[in-house]
Amino acid sequence: MHLLESIAHWVKVTPDRLAHISDDRSISYGELGARSDALAAWLDGELGNRKVPVAILGHKEPEMLVTFLAAVKTGRPYVPIDKSTPPSRVERVLEISEAGMLLTPEKVASLSVSGGPYEASNRVSEGDPFYILFTSGSTGEPKGVVITLANLNHYLAWMTGDYAFAPGAEIFLNHAPFTFDLSVHDIYLSLSTGGTLFSLTKETTSDLKRMFELLRSSGITQWMATPSFAQMCMIEKRFNQEMLPGLHRFFFCGEVFAHETAVQLSERFPTARVFNTYGPTEATIAVTSVEITKEVLAEWNPLPIGRVMPGTRILIRAEDGREVAPGERGEIVIAGPNVSPGYLFRPDLTEKVFAAFEGTRSYRTGDWGRDRNGMVFCEGRMDNQIKLHGHRIELGDMESNLRALDEVADAVVLPVKKGDRIDSVAAFIVLSGQKAGSDFEQAAALKKQLSERVPPYMIPRKFFFLESFPMNANGKADRKKLAESLG
Repeated sequence: MHLLESIAHWVKVTPDRLAHISDDRSISYGELGARSDALAAWLDGELGNRKVPVAILGHKEPEMLVTFLAAVKTGRPYVPIDKSTPPSRVERVLEISEAGMLLTPEKVASLSVSGGPYEASNRVSEGDPFYILFTSGSTGEPKGVVITLANLNHYLAWMTGDYAFAPGAEIFLNHAPFTFDLSVHDIYLSLSTGGTLFSLTKETTSDLKRMFELLRSSGITQWMATPSFAQMCMIEKRFNQEMLPGLHRFFFCGEVFAHETAVQLSERFPTARVFNTYGPTEATIAVTSVEITKEVLAEWNPLPIGRVMPGTRILIRAEDGREVAPGERGEIVIAGPNVSPGYLFRPDLTEKVFAAFEGTRSYRTGDWGRDRNGMVFCEGRMDNQIKLHGHRIELGDMESNLRALDEVADAVVLPVKKGDRIDSVAAFIVLSGQKAGSDFEQAAALKKQLSERVPPYMIPRKFFFLESFPMNANGKADRKKLAESLG
């Protein structure tokens, strides 16, 4: 059954059930079906035969879902852009994606009011792009990861096959922004099983008192988020099974799941099952999973990322491409039907990390890993890419944007760790002129300028101002020595 048909089933049989709740707004399945049909008809009228991407700039409004479904009903992929994205970066995403139009929730609300049923005869098919997510690029340029319907279907088949989701009864927490692929797990597992998507907006998560009030009344049963979000929640002592009695499954992805966090969570939620998962955007959300039981906690520290999903393979490769011996460290390579076709309009970048493998696609992740009798462990990045609170960031991207500021002659950005997880990033700066005021004042000025170029999560927390960088034997900035100064 086509994904759109699965969603249409719930539109028909449970039209009054809430499909999405976001702060004080909601939309039912009946409304979602009718409004996405109306918008789909409008898109065809505006774009004709052009199967170009449809971009939507917003946050977690119900109109975002209306747009996603309307686009794919017409055979067009969608490009989500969060409203926190600086205008200059929005423009680059639109240019790179060659989007046919940019919509906003307000515009969608005015366009999707009425209309009859839409015949989705030209809907997105298996091999077509379903969505395009833009991630950080090492040169300061965002790059678009293309995910097809077939890629997404492979993931959804694994999840619905291996995990029992009660049809028409689950409430899925949505913490990740719609530009982050963890949200794809929430959206389509919820919509395809007749569940309710319960979104926490950025404004809500910045007000912890309100956030916990909403969580207490949410009735959520399924949780997918980064470990960092759970760590933040555990600051509240009442964050436990009593607060969320219906919550019976946690999924974690996007960054290291610390052993200590897993222990605390298991103590707080003794009746819930906890799963650690792993996967890059290029391989459609996640490709491995392991339940974090008492036995796993007793046996492993750091925790494993689990066993690979059915139909997909994980290979551990040496730098020369050969497969390493069992238990040895190498690069994690993912091969299977969940692997993306590549980066949008960037054959040069695609060729570097994607390849054909035994009749399917493979992707070099750039992550160190090792396989111990089928149990896979991830041991960090091989390059300057990091995961910060679930967001994948190229340190080179941050450095390029800093160097583009008039006051900055050179910049080095490094991760700051707490234990085995990345807590923040710090920027070491050589200024092109005199410092404007104190370190604090200069840092504030640079942060303000940087906010006009990059999303908030890419702005360094700390700034250090130096007259020059220490150099290594190759004449490059000695990153190791700079890192030592972070303690």
